[in-house]
Amino acid sequence: MLNRLANETSPYLLQHAENPVDWYAWEPEALEKAKREDKPILLSIGYAACHWCHVMAHESFEDEDTARLMNENFVNIKVDREERPDLDGIYMQAVQAMTGHGGWPMTMFLLPDGSPFYGGTYFPPDDKHGLPSFRRVLQSVADAYAKRREGVAQSAGQLKQIYESNLAGARSTGSLSPQMLEMTYRSLTQGYDAQNGGFGAAPKFPATMVLDFLLRYWKRTGTPHSLEMVERSFRKMARGGIYDQIGGGFARYAVDTDWLVPHFEKMLYDNALLARLGTHLWQATKNDEVMRVTTEIVEWVARELTSPEGGFYSSLDADSEGHEGKFYVWSEDEINSLLGADARVFKSYYGVTPGGNFEGKNILFVAADRAASAARSKVDPGVLDAILARGKKILYESRAKRVWPGRDEKILASWNGLMLRGVATAARVFARADFRDLAIRSAEFLSREMVTRGRVMRTHKEGVTRISGFLEDHAAVALGFIAVYELTFDERWVDQAREIADAMVEWFWDDQTGAFFDTAKDAEHLITRPRDATDNATPSGTSLAVELLLHLSELQQDAEYQRRAVFTLEALAEPMTRFPTAFGHLLGCADMEINGAIEVALVGDVKSAAFKALEQAVAGRYVPSLVLAGGAAKKGSRVKLFEDRPLVDGKPTAYVCRSYTCDRPVTDPDALSDQLENAAKVGVTV
Repeated sequence: MLNRLANETSPYLLQHAENPVDWYAWEPEALEKAKREDKPILLSIGYAACHWCHVMAHESFEDEDTARLMNENFVNIKVDREERPDLDGIYMQAVQAMTGHGGWPMTMFLLPDGSPFYGGTYFPPDDKHGLPSFRRVLQSVADAYAKRREGVAQSAGQLKQIYESNLAGARSTGSLSPQMLEMTYRSLTQGYDAQNGGFGAAPKFPATMVLDFLLRYWKRTGTPHSLEMVERSFRKMARGGIYDQIGGGFARYAVDTDWLVPHFEKMLYDNALLARLGTHLWQATKNDEVMRVTTEIVEWVARELTSPEGGFYSSLDADSEGHEGKFYVWSEDEINSLLGADARVFKSYYGVTPGGNFEGKNILFVAADRAASAARSKVDPGVLDAILARGKKILYESRAKRVWPGRDEKILASWNGLMLRGVATAARVFARADFRDLAIRSAEFLSREMVTRGRVMRTHKEGVTRISGFLEDHAAVALGFIAVYELTFDERWVDQAREIADAMVEWFWDDQTGAFFDTAKDAEHLITRPRDATDNATPSGTSLAVELLLHLSELQQDAEYQRRAVFTLEALAEPMTRFPTAFGHLLGCADMEINGAIEVALVGDVKSAAFKALEQAVAGRYVPSLVLAGGAAKKGSRVKLFEDRPLVDGKPTAYVCRSYTCDRPVTDPDALSDQLENAAKVGVTV
């Protein structure tokens, strides 16, 4: 017997369609039923690639006795957090306030009006590890609601106070200054893991937005340690088990400090952010390993996470055949059998041992760098490269015959915008025609299927586009379109980005509060209107919106866009300084405002060889806060960087400007490269 979730499109909800639980999706019918029958709501939030969500589903939601207890006492609602980040954010605030931590699966108990009064994350089927059994929680909550309603209402009233700050008016909390950026840099160094890269203790996440800020800070100030933190972190992750050494792409996080054992799900958004960071890091260092890993990310996404229409799927599951990581690990005997004479060198490079490093099997990781590994195996580095290339191809083909992890095939606007930006940037910098084609196809898909008159929709699956988009969807897609403009210099992508930005301001900005909200003015009325400026696994909607406004304000010389962006930055200056790890992306925006965008206008015929040479010069340099335009002034064009900038001697010409000051126009690629090298520098920190 299938329950109501069989009618949904979310793979996560469909995973629960055969549960004996009488599940509803979040919909008016469920909320009305709770009010009509005076029942509390049991709200379960998770996502398709979540390992512990699968565990709790198997232990509890598939159990007839547990389901009976749920059905008799609650209106049960299942939510895919990736489809509804608004609900996830609202109720995660409550879980964290009650328990001091959060995570998924999230288990919340609500009054019929949606107010939370009790909750947690994973609950086991039996009492263990200090956690009560789920059945005991269900019974206790049901009893409290039936017999101690006043206490339940009091708890709900106290919890609702945590949402009051969402509606508080924004005001300046500090000045935007180089000293602010220096303070955040010094604060970030305190949490840096100098041995393994990254920040903090296990579990360790990539912290891509923070690393992006540190790369900017290095380029602006010349501080060597800032670059070292980015390089070491990226290299350690790329050589660890968190990176799929055979197929490419990063897993969500590592459960240890040295990046060896991942939590095996692979998410689109992590790889989107890491692809763009890797591209910028290569521009800064010209390191071959960085380029290889970065291009492998994009190749993996193209191969395994791209729909026939050009959209990007959301994730690959951690589990296959009921076991976490089974798809990705190897026994020594398997590698010996598959690789034959090459096995000895291959095993040495990837740390393969008879006993393994994960439940008797081997997670492949780079045990030593290329030169040391070649010397240890007594082979020439070129021979080592050939052995590794052959081995990876053979193992990939063998692995492809295994039972694959589940793939979440919903296409989310914000994640697609982030990935589009990563692919388009990599295509431009590495001059990859296949990446270029992928970026354009993705942009065309988003424009055709998920954007209407500037309004962006949240999710698309199997021809169905649904759920009005959130702030992050609008900003991320628009930024992706700008990246495609920088790749193609086709101004229609700027026009579409501007249309989205105008809609974003109209529907998400609130004049009374002086801030962006995460949901639109015409969105469903919830217990609060969510507004979270901090980064989580992805940049916050606010930080993406600020970046979009700053970028368009430079590209189109729009003072009103800049004013709104600066006001938002000033309102968050104090928390940015105090909690920099929570504001990595917004710190990049602060850098853009404090130190100035680097405007580069390439004027001329975009198809000419001389123009292409200038384009390649830009691609070869890391330039933080780059605002790039190419082509020539056209009547009605909204790109203002071409105005009063003619060709020099009839040749394609580059103009480099920052903070209302421009270098001399140049036609020589080497001269342009030199200008770009110095354009971002603002002085060296002691």
